[in-house]
Parts: sequence; structure tokens; C-alpha cells
Amino acid sequence: MSLTALHDVPAPAKVNLFLHVVGRRPDGFHLLQSVFLLVDWCDRLHFEIRSDGALQRHDLGPALPTDDLCLKAAHALQRASGCPFGADIHIDKQLPWGAGLGGGSSDAASTLLALNRLWNLRWPRERLLALALDLGADVPFFVGGRNAFVEGIGEKLSPLPEADMPPEWLAIVKPAQAIATPTIFASPDLVRNTRSATLANFIADARLRARHQQCRQQRPWQNQGQTEKDSGAVSVRQVQGSAGFGHNDLQPPAESLCPEIAQVANWLETRFGNSRMSGSGSAVFARAGIGSQPLATWTADELPPSWVGRLCRSLPRHPLVNWAD
Repeated sequence: MSLTALHDVPAPAKVNLFLHVVGRRPDGFHLLQSVFLLVDWCDRLHFEIRSDGALQRHDLGPALPTDDLCLKAAHALQRASGCPFGADIHIDKQLPWGAGLGGGSSDAASTLLALNRLWNLRWPRERLLALALDLGADVPFFVGGRNAFVEGIGEKLSPLPEADMPPEWLAIVKPAQAIATPTIFASPDLVRNTRSATLANFIADARLRARHQQCRQQRPWQNQGQTEKDSGAVSVRQVQGSAGFGHNDLQPPAESLCPEIAQVANWLETRFGNSRMSGSGSAVFARAGIGSQPLATWTADELPPSWVGRLCRSLPRHPLVNWAD
């Protein structure tokens, strides 16, 4: 029996564990390097098939722009496939706008994956990826479905070995103000010539960080009356105050445009010992530990009223990764 609806389709957020601007193309687009990590903070979408070919979006939460990426994705797939069907698309928006968490791009990717299934198109992932790149730099990542080392303008994806990316906690907080991405990239303060990184260096750092975190949480020398040096364990002090590999080149100009970003960063620093802005939005995250419990937490009433935040878990892969070949 053919599908007529798909409900509770997740569109997860991502964080940029680092973001380096390594150059610029002749057409003005900036060349980037980053690692995108999926997290379990999600928008939820619901799709119902229409026989009249119409595409309608229904906002279950805050009103979205009339022609957002979700509708653009649906129209693009409909045109490219020649599909006669349409859809009613209901969006339960949970991710904050302008946060740098990829919410709009993730909605677009989940729309492509869901309509590919609802309309029984059976397109392979490669065909969906071609549409995704035309929609936005982050959309291919979400269609790809794997945590990835990202290069170019977002189109070059190298999936990360899951064994080197153990699930971790991330504390994510966004202040009230959002920043338009073009404003940050137009800033004269933006560094555009960061030295290129390599995937191998990132993986080596990720392995070391995982060992650091395990030592921090287990502290085996304390049980045996040893010092950190005597035990041969990696010092706890080596991991405290570190958000990991690299940095975010967009953070200094963003903080000059939105001082609240620095306030959020300081707030997280006091609780987790590290912080970093994600992507080109105003959200800041802290890496809060590996294991069953985070190293620290907060209650909702600790956040200023205008801030939104959540303690998240990383995902090993996109929940819809098997929805395309």
C-alpha cells in the first residue's frame, strides 16, 4: 500500500566543532573548513500527500518566512522529478532561528528525504545531494546523514569514522539577538586566511580528547592514592578549558556585532570550562563530557529570560540516514 503521510519526521541540529575560513573563490564565496556534528535537538515535520500537486506549509509554532528553505526544497524536488503529487507540510519549529545550528537547512534536507519516500520517487542519495547544494551550503550535510569533515563552500563532505566520535554531551545556548550571516562575512575583522587543517589531524585530536575526557571522569589515580603523573594518565588540566580542535573564525566579528555572544560564552565557560560559537549564528556551545552523565548541568531558571538553551547529546548519524540509498 502506498504511503499517504509521514509524521514526526526529525530535522536535527548540528554544531560546528570548529570553523576556519581558509580562502575565497573568485565569485566571492568563502572557502571553509569545519566539522559538523549532529545533535538531538530537532524540529519535527509532518507530511501528507496531495493529489492536486499543491505544496502548502503549515506552521505549528512561530511563523516562518513565506518561501523558506523547506518549501524551496519541496518545489525543487517536484520540478526535477516531474512528480504530479503535492504535499501539506506541517513544521513544529523547536530550533531557534539565526543560531548557526542549521535549522532551516535541516528542515530542507528532511523535506527532500521525506518527499522522496512519500512520492515513491526512490531517488538515490547522489541525486538528492545535487538538489541540496543548490538550496544552501549546509543542506548537503544533512542529506548525507553522517557527521563530517566539511570543506569548500559546504559541498565537500568526508564522513567521520563513528568509532572516533563517541557520543558526547553539548550545552547549547542562544541569546535573544540573531546575526545575519552576510553581515559577519562582510566584516573587515574577519580572518580569511587561516591555515588549512587536515582530517587526519582532527581525528588524532578527537582520539586524544576522548582519552582526556575518560581520564577526567574516571580519575583512576585517585582510587589508588597516586598522582596524575605517577599513574601515567593524561592530566585533567589538559582537557579543562578546551573546546577541542581549532576555533571559529567568525566568532570575533560576531561578538563585536552582538556582545551577547560573549556573555553567553562566559556563562558557559564558568560551568563547563570551555565555549565556542557554532557556525555563523549567535548560539554558543560547550562540550560537556563523554559518558552517561554530563560533567555539569543547569536548570531552566538559571538562563536569562531572553536566552534559550538545552543540554544535548550528539548523534552518531542522521535519524533518516537509511531513507536514501
